[in-house]
Amino acid sequence: MLEPTIESWDIGPPLADLAAAGFARLGRVLSDDGLSLLRSRADDLMLGRDAPEGLFYQHDSQSGEYEDLKLGQGWIGPSLAYRKIERLERDGVMWRLLANPLFLRLARSVAGGDVTLYRAMLMNKAGGGGTELPWHQDGGLFWGLDRDPALTIWVALDDATVASGALRVVPGSHRGGLVRPMGGNVPADVLLAAGVPAAGRCVEAGAGEAILLHNHVWHCSGRNSTATPRRALSFCYLDARTRCTRRRRAPRRFAAVG
Repeated sequence: MLEPTIESWDIGPPLADLAAAGFARLGRVLSDDGLSLLRSRADDLMLGRDAPEGLFYQHDSQSGEYEDLKLGQGWIGPSLAYRKIERLERDGVMWRLLANPLFLRLARSVAGGDVTLYRAMLMNKAGGGGTELPWHQDGGLFWGLDRDPALTIWVALDDATVASGALRVVPGSHRGGLVRPMGGNVPADVLLAAGVPAAGRCVEAGAGEAILLHNHVWHCSGRNSTATPRRALSFCYLDARTRCTRRRRAPRRFAAVG
């Protein structure tokens, strides 16, 4: 599944870029065979073929507007237009990728020790569609954790370009911490004051390439105007000491990665 040399990669430079800018290019991590396998598996899960139980599905909105997404709808039948599928750690193929030695070294370096998994998900923008994802941060009280995660590894399964809805980030924005305690979307007045979107940078990625993201970096993505899908996998790692703070339901337990 992986490029054969990844275990010997020097992770110092990308980690330095991550600390400075809030994102970093890791390079191509997937072999051709691995890319083909993961693309097929992503489509299998969207079409309900041999999918493990307990996955979380969210379909794209017809309008492409984030505000029009239907919450709590879940699986609505086979479709290649699901916006995201979460809990991919339940799938053996996806687990092999998220627990690979390179990702584990990176996660341990950021966390300072053993790590668990907050979430593993497929992010999909179907050809000629997808949903606009507004500027946001991945952390805060909404996440229900006693400390915020600091590392997400994003893996492109298709070329992510300006036209297909590549990630956009505001370099260095993570250094200011959370804009609001709840986390989530960055308010419009804050964006205006910071000169966004002019301050943002498009992070195009080739199929099989991985990008490191600090969870507090401001990021967003647009719709896909091409005829082909823009699929990507996103794995968010936690310091193993992290505990769930939610009280309305039983606290979550996070899968140990290493």
